[in-house]
Amino acid sequence: MGAMESPAGQAEFLKTLEEKSSGGKLRGDYSRADAQYVVKQQWDGYTDAQHELWRRLYERQARLLPGLACEVFIDSLKKMDASRGIPDLEKISAQLVQATGWTLVAVPGLVPDLTFFEHLANCRFPVTVWLREPEEFDYIVEPDIFHDFFGHVPLLFNPIFANHMQEYGKGGLKAMTLDGLTELGRLYWYTVEFGLMHTPQGLRAYGAGILSSGGEIVHCLTSPEPHRLPFNVERVMRTRYKIDSYQETYFVIDSFEQLFTDTAPDFTPIYARLHSVDALPANALLAGETDLPL
Repeated sequence: MGAMESPAGQAEFLKTLEEKSSGGKLRGDYSRADAQYVVKQQWDGYTDAQHELWRRLYERQARLLPGLACEVFIDSLKKMDASRGIPDLEKISAQLVQATGWTLVAVPGLVPDLTFFEHLANCRFPVTVWLREPEEFDYIVEPDIFHDFFGHVPLLFNPIFANHMQEYGKGGLKAMTLDGLTELGRLYWYTVEFGLMHTPQGLRAYGAGILSSGGEIVHCLTSPEPHRLPFNVERVMRTRYKIDSYQETYFVIDSFEQLFTDTAPDFTPIYARLHSVDALPANALLAGETDLPL
């Protein structure tokens, strides 16, 4: 999304978000944005204090990754070498183009659904340019550049995951004509933002909302409270999620290949079926379902 919480189904989320934010307005300077909400990053405008805050955020998350994050994420993060300060998005884009053909575009903050999907469908990932304040070190309502960059960009260096993101963008454009944004948004939430994966070393996180959080990265893999269920597209699309607390359910894929393959079929009949049933609570456990072991 123009970061974390701007996948499909954004309308309901933005309404909730603006009710929570002071003044009912989103952060970010939208006056400089073009028709696709793209702005200049103005990297030289970041202060020394902001670069220092970035280093603190980066160091904290980097310490938490071993044993909790999937190895492909850790490896890609190291290659980007973004630990010394807020990254220059143009420089990282040059690396990303070489790896998977994707580019990064700077945006003021959250962007409309149509804009978000068009960016993804054309292999462009929107990254918010503003950084949180020091008092928001542990929690931020809207996604900032740390969430967008640290959480999302590393996996765009993986060709299979990058291809999935492009197909998601195309699927979002189609979902807008089928009244499927809410259901497709849940898929994004429970995979790209809060997904877990089986690995030979055990369960690991790959979702950006987890990997950029100092608390949820530990909670999702150690707490006995949440459900951890095998990934199933229709089950995921039917399940509500939490936007202001740790997730009560996580869905686990076997690989990025599975994520790409399982989300490849036409969602049209799935949307039709889900429109005829009630959505499931975020903590639902259906008959026959069993939590996966840690």
